Amino acid sequence: MENEFLQTEEAIVAALKTVFDPEIPVNIYDLGLIYKVNVDDENNVQIDMTLTAPNCPAVDFIMEDVRMKVEAVDNVKSVQVNLVFEPEWDKDMMTEEAKLELGLL
Repeated sequence: MENEFLQTEEAIVAALKTVFDPEIPVNIYDLGLIYKVNVDDENNVQIDMTLTAPNCPAVDFIMEDVRMKVEAVDNVKSVQVNLVFEPEWDKDMMTEEAKLELGLL
């Protein structure tokens, strides 16, 4: 059972890495926009995420892309995406790979 749970979590992360802000050539996971992913015992997923800026014009597109791609993961029953702004996002939340891709290293 634990192995199946870990596989589901890994598949969710892989799905999140396919979601991009249309204006930034790095996925939202590596940008550090995903704050929390919770998977309960019935494979319902709750995701807390943020944006690089509160007034991002692509918010609806990004959130729907997250929901659809995570919902498509095997064994996932439902997905709830919550938009949060605490803590406020900054570039230090990005992975080293994302910083390198954006020329910040």
